[in-house]
Formats: sequence, C-alpha cells, structure tokens
Amino acid sequence: MTDPSSAQPAPPGCPAHTDAVRLAGLEYQQTPSQLYRALRREHGAVAPVLLDGDIPAWLVLGYSEVTYVTSHDELFARDSRRWNQWENIPADWPLLPYVGYQPSVLFTEGDEHRRRAGVITQALEGVDQFELARNCQLIADRLIADFAGSGQAELMTGYAHALPMRAVVQMCGMPTSGEDTQQLVEDLRISLDAAEGDDPVAAYGRVGERLRQLVKDKRESPGPDVTSRMLLDPAGLTDEEIVQDLISVIAAAQQPTANWICNTLRLLLTDERFAVNVSGGRLSVGEALNEALWLDTPTQNFIGRWAVRDTQLGGRQIRAGDCLVLGLAAANTDPQIWPDSHVGAENAAHLSFSNGEHRCPYPAPLLADVMARTAVETLLERLPDLVLSVEPETLTWRPSIWMRGLTALPVQFTPVVQ
Repeated sequence: MTDPSSAQPAPPGCPAHTDAVRLAGLEYQQTPSQLYRALRREHGAVAPVLLDGDIPAWLVLGYSEVTYVTSHDELFARDSRRWNQWENIPADWPLLPYVGYQPSVLFTEGDEHRRRAGVITQALEGVDQFELARNCQLIADRLIADFAGSGQAELMTGYAHALPMRAVVQMCGMPTSGEDTQQLVEDLRISLDAAEGDDPVAAYGRVGERLRQLVKDKRESPGPDVTSRMLLDPAGLTDEEIVQDLISVIAAAQQPTANWICNTLRLLLTDERFAVNVSGGRLSVGEALNEALWLDTPTQNFIGRWAVRDTQLGGRQIRAGDCLVLGLAAANTDPQIWPDSHVGAENAAHLSFSNGEHRCPYPAPLLADVMARTAVETLLERLPDLVLSVEPETLTWRPSIWMRGLTALPVQFTPVVQ
C-alpha cells in the first residue's frame, strides 16, 4: 500500500472517490498499524481503497463497523456475484481465489449457509480435542527431533507451518506426509498468499483436483475423519460441495494457525513481559496466544462482503454491489476500544475469527487453539533455553495485506542429543 498522502485517482464510477489508497504493494508491511492509524485519521472508520489493478473497494477499519457489517447479512452479504465491478475483472486477476464465486459455504447465504455450515460444524465436533492434542504433540516431537541436535532452526518453515499442516490433513483423512500433501499445502499458500511469480488461479485449480480425489476415495472407503463425516451427513451434500467446503476448512485451519503459532513465538521471544515465561515466569502461553490475536492477528484483512442495496456505513455512502474488505487487524486495534493503546491479553473479544453467522464455525477456533497451544508449549518444554538467533528488529513480515506472518523465525538453543 502506498502512503495515504499519495492517493491515486480512481477509475470512472469508482465508489471509493478520488482519494482512494492502493492496497497493493504494501510498503508498510512491517508496521501496518501505522498505516491503519493514518487511514483512520484521514478517512474515519471506512476508507476508500483500490485493490490489485486499481479495482475500487472499501476497507472497514472500525471495530463497531466491522461488527455491524458481519452482523447484518441482509445489508452486507457474502455472494460475490453481487459485485458491481465484475466487468473490470480480468481472468487472471490475482484475487480471484478470494472472490471468484464458488459453490462453497463461504459464498452461501441464509438457509443454504446454515445447512452447509451445519455439516462442517458436525464434522469438526467429531474431532476429539484430547486426541488432537496428543497427535499435535507427536507431530511436534517429530519435527523438533529433526533439528534438536543442531542447536539452531528456522521455525516458520520447519515447525510453525509444518505442524498444523500435518494435523489438519490428518483430521481430513489424508496422509500427513508425502508429495501430494506437500503440494496441496504449497498450492493453498499460493492461492491465498501469492508471492512474486506465483500463479494463484492455477494453484487453486490444483487444490480442487487433489480434494476431489480425496472425496472420491472417502466415498468408497470412509473413515474416522472430517471428510467422511461430511460425506455421511444426512444433509446430503454433493461431492463438489464437499470439495469446496473442504478447501475452506483446510485453508482456514492451516495457514492462519501457522501464523498464529509463529506470531506467538515471536512475542514470547521478543517481549520482556513474556521472556521470563519460557522458564516458568509471570505470563502464560495462553495470554501470549490471545495477545497475538489482538495485535498480530493471522488474517489481517478479509475480502469480503457485498452491499445488497444502497446504504450508509461509518458516514460513507455505500452503493449496491460495492465490495467491503473487513479490516480485522485494524478493528482489533481500534482506539475506540483501546483508548489507552493497551490491549488486555485476558480479553477475548477480538475479531480474529470474524463475527456473526459467517464467523469461523464452532468448534474451529477451539481446534485451532489446541494446535497452536500444543505447538508452542511443546517447543518451549523441549527447548527451554530457546532464543532468537537474530536481533528482533531484523525479523521481517511476509509482503501480504491479507495474512500476517513472518518470512522466517531463526532461533538457537542448546543442542539436544536424541
């Protein structure tokens, strides 16, 4: 994103007026909170922005405004076919995996959404949280064993991303390792958080192909897993509906949880309030996990909602079909709810799992917490003298306006002989 002071003229008919700010090429990636403050200062709780290709949208920055949008589906709906900009969207637009309509639970509304979300909820409720914790601990032990003897590691790739990936695919009935699984996770990353040179549209297509094969296999031979429970649910979802909803489940569970783990580890290793906690001090891992959701939420921004009719929000005139991007990170740090700039780690009213009928379905946040908490606690137990191997200020964040995650988290510790 460019400096708000260098706003660009918007395309003809743009709902975001002529003071819109580009959301591409985010120069403020290291400290996006400064950018959100600048936008809020200049535009208020709802800011006019330009997506890739200078496509206009609104960024909802205020906590109460995000809560209002997500609580009023009759005004701000999820079916992206309402968008008034489709005629300006090219076939290779990089955000198509986010907004291109799919027969997925993400884009359904009303009774159909409740039916589809109900299937996911029932399937996830079948996951034994104690068994998941045990599985995550076993996965963590295997991952730690791979680098424990060396006295150093890069935790983002070698631990934080790998653990939830293996746990989630195991929950869904896939093997926890192997080329197919690795390719699936890489394609999910590309489709949701593309780097320079990646093809997110092609990657999204490969994700669908792999999960169609999984659904076919589980239709023939069901097991004690999320995919099989979705197939056997009396709601009778089609195979393609299940494929699309599995994409949503896996994508929502893997990368955000990985970033949550790594962002929490960063907090524990760089903040003196938590540093003593590694050796059993004052503040808990649970508080660190919660504070990371407030201050460095894994999903910074979510696209989106589409206005059902002309309406007003935050003093802005929103036209029917306008796109609204939910600024979850900005809302979590809204000075209206934290006037003294102090976020209470014990408060769990953050919007990191969104809000309303389209929030992460219960019990998904609980399962994510099990994975993240087990990952962090197991690592600190196995490597109690873990410290950063670089200066904290040299850590860099991935250049994404959507996800909040480090590019790497290098650490060192006393080597452990297995």
